Amino acid sequence: MNWKPELDELARREAFAREMGGVDKVKRQHDQGRLTVRERIEGLTDKGSFHEIGAVSGIGEYDSGGELQKLTPANCVFGRARVDGRTVVVVGDDFTVRGGSADASISAKPLMAEEMAHDFRLPIIRIIEGSGGGGSVKTIETKGAANLPGGIGGTRWYRFTTENLSRVPVVALGLGSVAGLGAARLAASHYSIMTRKSAMFVAGPPVVKALGQDLSKEELGGADIQTRAGAVDHAVDSEEEAFACARRFLSYLPSSVYELPPTLPCADNPERSEEALMNAVPRNRKQVYKIRPIIEQVVDKGSFFEVAKNFGKPLIVGLARLEGRAVMVLASDSFHYGGSWTADACQKVVRWVDFAETFHLPIVYLMDCPGFMIGLDAEKAATIRHGVRAMAAVNQTTVPWCTVILRNAFGVAGVVHQPADRFSIRYAWPSAYWGSLPLEGGIEAAYRADIDAAEDKGAKLEEIQERLNKLRSPFRSAEKFWVEEIIDPRKTRSLLCEFARLAEPLRKAGPPANFSIRP
Repeated sequence: MNWKPELDELARREAFAREMGGVDKVKRQHDQGRLTVRERIEGLTDKGSFHEIGAVSGIGEYDSGGELQKLTPANCVFGRARVDGRTVVVVGDDFTVRGGSADASISAKPLMAEEMAHDFRLPIIRIIEGSGGGGSVKTIETKGAANLPGGIGGTRWYRFTTENLSRVPVVALGLGSVAGLGAARLAASHYSIMTRKSAMFVAGPPVVKALGQDLSKEELGGADIQTRAGAVDHAVDSEEEAFACARRFLSYLPSSVYELPPTLPCADNPERSEEALMNAVPRNRKQVYKIRPIIEQVVDKGSFFEVAKNFGKPLIVGLARLEGRAVMVLASDSFHYGGSWTADACQKVVRWVDFAETFHLPIVYLMDCPGFMIGLDAEKAATIRHGVRAMAAVNQTTVPWCTVILRNAFGVAGVVHQPADRFSIRYAWPSAYWGSLPLEGGIEAAYRADIDAAEDKGAKLEEIQERLNKLRSPFRSAEKFWVEEIIDPRKTRSLLCEFARLAEPLRKAGPPANFSIRP
């Protein structure tokens, strides 16, 4: 006598689970151009590495003799798997079972996924499609009472979701209609991705219509809306592209804050000199230039991975490598308000500088910032309040920091180009130009009496500008040791690679002291 009958029963129940919501629901998912949750997990993780937990949980239907006739699985699939050889936790919504809603869920499953990531210090990847909240309107009738959000025993998941942000890398993929708690799960991540056919919202079109806003899913929460708002970091064309982005993002990071980011072998010469950098910044200060090619020329070839591209556009943010060592890159984009820090750019600084601090990533800042954005819209957006929060985030960091001033550095935002009251490395290109205020617009105010008294006001203004510009040369600042080094732009890569080498022994694993990460 052995246990084969029980193992056969287990296999039968597992087969029910693999059927998900049934042939018709799976076909509908495919017909709408979306993969099932199990296909997504297979496409995301290393082949054959997924170890599922709780596969046979769900709602069973039994005959009068107590024999199982059918099992409708819970619409949460989770377990551990490997991504590029590293163990991660994967948890996904099964939209084929009640549209991924809480009516068909077992709340302990997504909670256990978060607990596993937390306690075993493993990255977690959430595959989200549906609402996943406290249930639909029908739940009141099926349960016989109204759910109190955060009621007794209802907040444990929120605790682990918050704590995981300060403990392990969290990646979330929105691959369909995502609403309510599903939207919160997508946003409560270090890196979020959605396909362009997906949509995310706190409440969907039927609920919003009650407010008098008759909108489609795309109009309410499509990819362009959510990436511009900063609620989601990245939009892609296909689910396969989303999987590739998730894997690449994790490749720069440690498995938890108790480890350091991995260093990879590098075939790119750290002394590589790019002649194109000599002409990268135009002499005409009013002329914009492309910063992304500059980034590509100074980091390891092909290593720059931009995040949050559609949000806070005056500031480009991304992960990169310098001689194989992972770093966080901040770079000013003169195509957007000349690189001025807008309210959303300041929010971007706070989030990603916090992120670098959490996962021990040295920061490289390629700076061209003429100050905070000014004007009525900037005042209405409370730019200065967001600006001082950005300053606090930068000053709060302990990770090694290196700044290269490419052109502008003005005003209070100009101050925020490195942490205060600790040593960081700073270089300036010959194109650098700085001061308390830009000369443009300020001369007329400061020298009004001289200009008004002149016979030729235009000539007098030009004379004053020429005189001040000579004084504003970065070489004058270097004479007074107000800036440490002016460098040949072609040496930027070698100096940044040296910075990464110098920074390596300074990185310390473990949670940052007195520090909190924000999603």
